[in-house]
Amino acid sequence: MTYTESLDWLYGLQVHGIILGLENIQRLCEALGVETRSSDQRRFIHVAGTNGKGSVCAIAAAMLCASGKRTGLYTSPHLVNFRERIRLGRNLIPEAQVAEGLSDIRTLTANWERSVTFFEATTALALAWFQRQHAEWVVLETGLGGRLDATNVVTPAVSVITAIGLDHTHYLGTTLAAVAGEKAGIIKRGVPVVSSPQEPEAEAVIREAAAQLDAPLTRISNPVADNCELALAGSHQRMNAAVAFAAIVAAGLRPDPRAIYDALRVVEWPGRFQRVGDGRIILDGAHNPHAARRLAETWREVFPSEKAVLILGAMADKDIAGICEALAPIASRILCVPVANPRSATAEALAEVARPFADSAELSTHPSLAAALAAAGENARILIAGSLFLIGEALVHFGLAEPDGRTTSQ
Repeated sequence: MTYTESLDWLYGLQVHGIILGLENIQRLCEALGVETRSSDQRRFIHVAGTNGKGSVCAIAAAMLCASGKRTGLYTSPHLVNFRERIRLGRNLIPEAQVAEGLSDIRTLTANWERSVTFFEATTALALAWFQRQHAEWVVLETGLGGRLDATNVVTPAVSVITAIGLDHTHYLGTTLAAVAGEKAGIIKRGVPVVSSPQEPEAEAVIREAAAQLDAPLTRISNPVADNCELALAGSHQRMNAAVAFAAIVAAGLRPDPRAIYDALRVVEWPGRFQRVGDGRIILDGAHNPHAARRLAETWREVFPSEKAVLILGAMADKDIAGICEALAPIASRILCVPVANPRSATAEALAEVARPFADSAELSTHPSLAAALAAAGENARILIAGSLFLIGEALVHFGLAEPDGRTTSQ
């Protein structure tokens, strides 16, 4: 298959939806000859959580690269191009390797009783490619939950759990304890655990799971110091940096402090309080209430005397009211738009939910991101938020990313 044909096949798997479980991924890794246990040749850092897990992964990978380690990074979803999900150092997986790897997976699974899912195939593709590339360290972000997520096929050198909140409740449960139980499912017997600060209900679940599996637990309570330059904006990112550092230490690396400082200065994680052009426009994919509250806090830290012209787009299955409640207080205007995704809420539905929280903010609907940007004005301080898919659209609009023509909901 060509690259385009391989992605056509992969995206066709989305018809099967999200199916949680480890049987298929274990079978697939065995068929591909993928070693999933940490060893002297390859160490895995496995990261779960509701918010901050992508940032922790990006920071940990930057620290490892700055320390001279051959490092693989697997994250999801992508913003614009599928290959963003799978990186070695600063390089995306080549198109030819995507095509070759997915061709192998398609052949291996052609006659299976249960088809592999989009995420299972993508995870197997990443793990097999990292192994072929002789990655010394692999940083893996869970896709959904943890216990039954395809990435949980690995036995890591350290398990990491970032801040837990309510999201994907139809899969993970409607209480913090239930969600924490799913996230804590990545903890393995005897393997160190590093945790971000948690709500008491979630922390109790993590502590109990770690104790039952004799997994040493480190809870991070102090962020990296303010005098340490960090490329990512927001005080929460300093906590994420502290978690990432603790994780690589727990996994067995003793990094040179200079390498850590260098990594923090240059780390990139697009779509998280990302400034565009002259900095007048901010992109942030905050897509649940917890992330939206963090975004509002960061806005107040960076622009204490300014309100945003908020361009808001969100998926219909998200807690839109919680997002609006968090972001409306920092907005002078709220411009609601649809997102180019089948799961998108309409602009009118967004406006209806936002209206009770708008107070003095002007509320309007627009048919597209481009239309909203035109209506926002040339001199406004603009915040584009509510969905990572909307951020992907923005990156393409501003010429900062090259799409591959595919949209994913995973």
